[in-house]
Parts: sequence; structure tokens; C-alpha cells
Amino acid sequence: MAWNIVIAGGGFGGLEAARKLEKLLPHNSAQVTLVSDQNFLLYTPLLPGAAAGTLEPRHAVVPLREQLNGTRLRLGSVTGADPERKVVFVTTGDGREEELPYDQLIVSVGSVSRTLPIPGLAEHAVGMKTLPEAIALRNRLLQSLEVAEGIDDPQERAEWLTFVFVGAGYAGLEGLAELQDFATDVLDSYPRCQSQGVRFILVEAQDRVMPEIPTSLADFAIRELTARGIEIRTGTTIDAMTESTATLAGGETVGTRTVVWTAGVKPSPVVKRMGLPLHERTGRILVDRTLQVQDVDGVWAIGDAAHVPDPRNLERPTPPTAQHAIRQGRKVGENVVRTLSGRKPELFTYKTLGVFVDLGRGKAVASTLGLRWRGAPAWFLARTYHLASMPGTKRKVRLVADWTVGLFFGRDGSELGRLGHPGRLDTPDQIALEREAVRHGASPSALPPIEDASEPPAPNAKDEDALTAPRVNEPAGGGD
Repeated sequence: MAWNIVIAGGGFGGLEAARKLEKLLPHNSAQVTLVSDQNFLLYTPLLPGAAAGTLEPRHAVVPLREQLNGTRLRLGSVTGADPERKVVFVTTGDGREEELPYDQLIVSVGSVSRTLPIPGLAEHAVGMKTLPEAIALRNRLLQSLEVAEGIDDPQERAEWLTFVFVGAGYAGLEGLAELQDFATDVLDSYPRCQSQGVRFILVEAQDRVMPEIPTSLADFAIRELTARGIEIRTGTTIDAMTESTATLAGGETVGTRTVVWTAGVKPSPVVKRMGLPLHERTGRILVDRTLQVQDVDGVWAIGDAAHVPDPRNLERPTPPTAQHAIRQGRKVGENVVRTLSGRKPELFTYKTLGVFVDLGRGKAVASTLGLRWRGAPAWFLARTYHLASMPGTKRKVRLVADWTVGLFFGRDGSELGRLGHPGRLDTPDQIALEREAVRHGASPSALPPIEDASEPPAPNAKDEDALTAPRVNEPAGGGD
């Protein structure tokens, strides 16, 4: 291969860059390697729907190998880079450290939740940035309803029926709306909880929700959510959290067992270990308008990890949204090919075409090409847009099937918090211990296994024969 191209990150930008390179590069002219810590792309706009049960969680992800044709997928975590030696450091799934050499490097490592030094935040808050977090939040809501249904004291029950969302951006507003809609759907199955009611609170530090959308649309969203009984506290922050309380600015204490943290994102911490220039305020990798890292040869950066000048206002970066990452991925693929062929790279000129905010219950707000939409038409546009943007025909069909089934049969109320965390075969008490841990907000996987001090005596030969002998009228090989 003449060229070695490495893409660090398999999100929207990384996948689109790989697909564009596959399309534009002459056959066998380059080896393209995509490094990702998971073998799928998470379609993040569908996270609230996955959490609220409007679609199957697996249908919110796209297997990378299905979308790649010729690109080598390397499963592992990018831990750093050395631009002078032109190598990327990778830790594989089995713990081995590797160095991947490159001629051209595209950094698309994404972002993580931005947290603040608030007492109790790390211990008690729940995020909504990843698929495991979204599914854990759904299970936590159902677990809270189950616990509350068995509590006699209304005041203590209210703690389990109160849910606080911090941050009124895309994730916070859509997550709150979908979870409240889900809770309303399943509440009929919990008589005590239904009579007392659930309480949802949205806390936002700024003076308004969703600064990314026009004020008229934000006001419509507030009216819609307020009409459902959701409390919206703008100009308010969280000062502290405990297992059963959240203290708001001003000293108000809210009894709650669930605080959902959606107050923004920050670049992945790995960008600090890549030897690249970072913006002093945002911490993102500094790039020029062609997406090339400033003063570093052969390195490009896109997506949430890059400080890409916004064509609408060059003093600020592009928003951390999927639509920008997708276009940046396509443009960086084109520019890498142009550079390798000795041509001048082109400027990134994409401007936001529209925004969609799903409010649940068949309603949304949207702004497209200067037109503003509200209610059911906006909801239909939002779903149509996400369907069109979802990679792969099979994924589109599954998405339509999920949405159609949900319209006619509602959502499933099964709590599957132990899914993926089976207990030991010889320790049934582990199940009770893990259920208690989930009740108090801990992760079952973090618990040590119970040691059974009273092990049963080893069976003698006669006992072993009795255990292994076939039953009467049962074939020796077992039934079907």
C-alpha cells in the first residue's frame, strides 16, 4: 500500500471519513485503519427513544463492519499519539499496547460528559451520553416505581417518584420528555404510584432552555412540558447531592433518588495525550477551516474533539451535533485524498440547516431552512430526518418496525437491570444483594461475590451416580 491512513474514533465523523476514503481512493492505493473501542456506531439522537422504550436499544446502533468495505477495523482504545514519530498508541481489547504508524491521521475521538465539582455528583448522578447509561436510566425508573409501590409512607415514596434532570440542551430536554412520557404510560400498573403521581424537574443554569433554537420554539417547548406537570427551573443550579436529596441553588432541598446529569460535553481526555495544540477555552484540538490541525503535518481533527471554526461565526466552534460531525467526516475524507494527490484542501463551509427536538407524545419543535415547526408536523419531520440519516437499509427497516409496533401496542414495562450481570450459580443470595445495591444507586457489577462459608460436602461415588443417572422414561441424551 502506498499510504497508511489511520482514523481514531468510530463515531459519526470517523465512519463517514472512512466511507468517503473508500469511495475516493484508487483500489489498493492506501490502507485505511479505523480504531474504535466498540464495534458499532451509536446514533445518539435516538438515545432518548431507547431509554423510553420506543425502540429496541440494538436498533439505535449501527455495526461498523456492516458499513465498511475495505477499511480495516481495529478494536481498541486510542491512548495517545506521537506526531513527530507519526504513530498512534492503542490498547487492544485483551490489554496489549500497540503502535500504529500513519501517513495521515484523522482524529475523531468524540466527547464525554462534562462534570463539575459538585458534592455527591459522581457518586449519585446518572448520565445519558452512552447506550448503557440510557438503558440503566430506563431500568432505574422502573425499579423506582417497583420500590415506591411497596412503601407505605407517602413522603418516602415521593423520593422514589421524583426525577431531576440537570441541563436543558438537546439531551436533557429530549431525555426528560421521553422518560416522563414513558412513566405516564406505565403508571397505570402501579396503583399507589398513580394515586400519588410522579414528579419531574428540569434544572437549567441559563435563563432559557435550548439556546440553540429560536425563542418562540423554546417557549412552545416550555408550555408543552409545563402542561404535562413538569417543573422547569431556569437560572438555577445544583449545589449538592446525596443518596436521597438534591440541593438546588438558594438552599431548596428536593427529595429524590434519581438525578440525571446532561449539562454539556467536553472533548475526550485522550486529546491531551496526543501532542496536538488545544484551544485554551474549549480544550478541543485546534484546526483550520480545512480541518487540518494547525502546524502539524498529516494530522486532521473533526467532531466534538475538534475546534472547527463555525462558518456562521468564525470566532466560535461548530456545535457538537451529529449533522456537523457527518459533514466534517465527508469533507476530511475529501481533503485527505486531495492532499495525497498534491491538490489544495477545501474549506469546510457547512452551516446548520435545522434542529429537531422531540418532546414525546407525538410532538416536537423544529427549525429547517428558516421555517419553524411545532407539534405533530415537527414530530413527523424529526422522525423522517432521523430515518433518512440512519446508515444502512436494514437499520432503517428495523427502526420503522419499532416505531410502528410502539404506536399500536405501547411500550414494555419489564425491568431488566440485571441483564448482562448474571449472579454466581452457587450463590443465590447474590441476587438479593445486587437488587439492594441497584435500589441505592450502585452498579451490580461493582459488588464482590458472596463467599459461601458453608459449602456442601462433596458427593461420594454413589451420590454422583444418582446425580448423573438418567431419570425413568428419559433418554440418556436428554430431551429436545
